[in-house]
Amino acid sequence: MFDPNYKFTCVDRFLKYVKYDTQSDEDSTSFPSTEKQKILSKDLAEELKQLGLKDAHMDEWGYVMATLPSNTNKKVDPVAFISHVDTSPAVSGKDVKPVIRKNYQGGDIKLEHGGWVIKEDENPYLKEMIGNDIITTDGTTLLGADNKAGVAEIVDAINYLLTHPEVKHGDIKVCFTPDEEVGRGTEKIDLKKLGAKYAYTIDGSSRGELETETFSADAVVIKFFGKNIHPGYAKDIMINSIKIASRFIEKLPKDSLSPETTEGREGYVHCGAFNGNEELTTLKFIIRDFEAPKLKEYEDLLKKLAEETVKEFPGSRMEFQVIEQYRNMKEVLNKHPQVTEYAMEAMNRLGIKPIMHPIRGGTDGSRLSFMGLPTPNIFAGEQSFHSQIEWVAIQDMEMAVKTIVEVVKVWEERA
Repeated sequence: MFDPNYKFTCVDRFLKYVKYDTQSDEDSTSFPSTEKQKILSKDLAEELKQLGLKDAHMDEWGYVMATLPSNTNKKVDPVAFISHVDTSPAVSGKDVKPVIRKNYQGGDIKLEHGGWVIKEDENPYLKEMIGNDIITTDGTTLLGADNKAGVAEIVDAINYLLTHPEVKHGDIKVCFTPDEEVGRGTEKIDLKKLGAKYAYTIDGSSRGELETETFSADAVVIKFFGKNIHPGYAKDIMINSIKIASRFIEKLPKDSLSPETTEGREGYVHCGAFNGNEELTTLKFIIRDFEAPKLKEYEDLLKKLAEETVKEFPGSRMEFQVIEQYRNMKEVLNKHPQVTEYAMEAMNRLGIKPIMHPIRGGTDGSRLSFMGLPTPNIFAGEQSFHSQIEWVAIQDMEMAVKTIVEVVKVWEERA
């Protein structure tokens, strides 16, 4: 049983962590993509060391790793809990001003600046938050609950285990990663040094979410090459690559295969960047589906349409590149059912109904699973992330701490 007198530390830690600007940069070629992520990571390593994790450290790439040693005579598989420190490139994470709204009583939440409103009809989970305390921003930045809520919850769970040695557990590994938001969170990770056999990312949304299935994902880069010349002398000579690319975009399906027209298990093709001039225009796509073979179908369609478009502009050409990103982690997790079963049992013990649904996105757990570390995703409470209307309930954060502790107990008991 979780100590009812325990004073949670996750909220205080979270309010401290969000003051660090850790925004990652999708256009950067360095690793991590921004050096400022390391400032928080370095401080987290020191914080873990002060708690008593003697091996806590940040490596040259900005990964924080630490071990809470086993306190049981049983042979328990080492389990890691993982969250990322970076925040989305989409919205500023500088000078975050969190606001705690106690005892929420329903309805829309109007933020202090920017005209931002967290609308109840767009956030159905708010209906379950009556009486809870909600943390938002003041509307000038994102909040950073994705994923500093997860970081704070893991640290708090470690604090609980250290102050409650009667809770038996095997080796518990802690890992905080950079650059998850730009899809590079596992690029430099040393899993051998981490030393875990199984893991959980704490990076989900509503209470009870346990995610074991993600999209499979590729990126596609299409370059359209035209021919430039002074526009005053361009008749019958200029081939404007911007017009080629625009014609290509017009050929894409309008009622299907895009994020705004798909849901559930439907995949999509999404152009997220369009940059160019007369000589060269580059389009960047992300391709998503729960079934990996469908990615090839979507990519073949794009290539066919691109080739058709170039033929309409004699003298132009195109280049087509596919970049594999990640695959549906369910393929791996199905081979290690106990990882999911133990998390479900932990939630059931706490009276939480596990919510199992596929993620219309990806997590570091996707790549980690295929790297040999089976890693489902557990809720952290974060809502409406990547935006100024991001929010998290304090009670969900505290329940996430309880869930981590209970998962640890289940692994020890089942060993």
